[in-house]
Formats: sequence, C-alpha cells, structure tokens
Amino acid sequence: MPVQKPLRLDARRNRDALVTAAREVFAERGLDAPLKEIAARAGVAIGTLYNRFPTRDDLIAAAVADRVEAGGRIAEEALALADPWESFVYLIEKICELQAYDRLMNELALRAAPSPEIAEQRDRGHATMREIVTRAQDAGVLRADWALEDIAFITWSHTRVVEQTARVAPDAWRRNLALMLDGLRAEAAHPLPVPPITAEQLNRSLVADAGG
Repeated sequence: MPVQKPLRLDARRNRDALVTAAREVFAERGLDAPLKEIAARAGVAIGTLYNRFPTRDDLIAAAVADRVEAGGRIAEEALALADPWESFVYLIEKICELQAYDRLMNELALRAAPSPEIAEQRDRGHATMREIVTRAQDAGVLRADWALEDIAFITWSHTRVVEQTARVAPDAWRRNLALMLDGLRAEAAHPLPVPPITAEQLNRSLVADAGG
C-alpha cells in the first residue's frame, strides 16, 4: 500500500479552511448546501475544493468525523456506568443532546455513512451500544423486544422535534425524550404490532447523497 505524502503547507491550509467552512455552512444550511458557497467562505476556488474533495460525500466525511468520534465516546462513557438503566438513558440522552445543539449531527442521523471510514466508526459505536442494550435487557429494566435498530426511530423523531421547536422552546425535546424513555421501561411494555426493522432495511431507508 503506497504511503500517502503529507500535504504541503498551503494545501493543508486550504484543506483546513474548506473543512471549517463546510462545518459552518452545513450547520447553517444542511448537508445539501451549495459547494460553491463553501468554497467561497473558505476563500478558495471551487476547483480547489474538488481537487481536495472530489465528491460531496468526501467533504461531508471530513466535516463530520469529529462528531462521529464524539458519538463513540458517549457510548464508551455510557458503558462505564454501573447501573444498566442509567447507562442506557445516558446513551440516548447524550446522543439526542448532540443532535439538539448541532445541526450537523441532526442531519447525519438521516443519512447513510458518507465514507467507509465513517461507517467503520459507526459500526464500532453500534457494537458498544449493543452491549449497553443487552445489559439493560438482561437486568430486566429495558423492554426485551427493543432492538438497537429501534434507536433510529428515536433519532428520526427527535430530529423533527428539534427542527420544530428550536427557535421557540429549545429544550422541549427533553420532554419528548422523557416520554419515549418511559415507554421503553420493561414494566411499561406491551406487545408490539410488528417486529423491528433489520439493519439492512435501516441502511436502505437512510438518505443517500445525490451528489454535488
């Protein structure tokens, strides 16, 4: 495998400027924001952007890498908590908190992973989350029929709540989440009408990028 040469100082400066601008513009206008606007804010030509990031997904991956890492750290922190229910609640609350105050995370919840590296990071985080879920179910505090894939329903609905209430009641999502978490307690469980979606169905349901 060829060794990747380090970027020249000016190339590194351009890359950093593009990633910073992408985070700002994506946070303001969403992940489908015009790439020309990102290049302009970074102070570079659109050709420079495409030279460094040939596709929109390449740029998205660079812009969200630190957010995905943060999600992984949250899962590790949650797993370290001794109480199974507190561990599960910490995981869900912190993920939703990231979404509530960071539009990049909110939008990322609705999209397929923009790169194999991001997908791998997500998979590692999901493995830790699965441990948290299994431990809570084994302890009898989380309903036994809840699957990790069901977390998508929480994050998707949370996305909509945040969008609708951010300007007028920025913490309203906490009430909505508390209601959902109460419904996940084992003692509150009633039979569900259909089985959980599979990992494959979940991946197919995520919005794929349509290009630059």
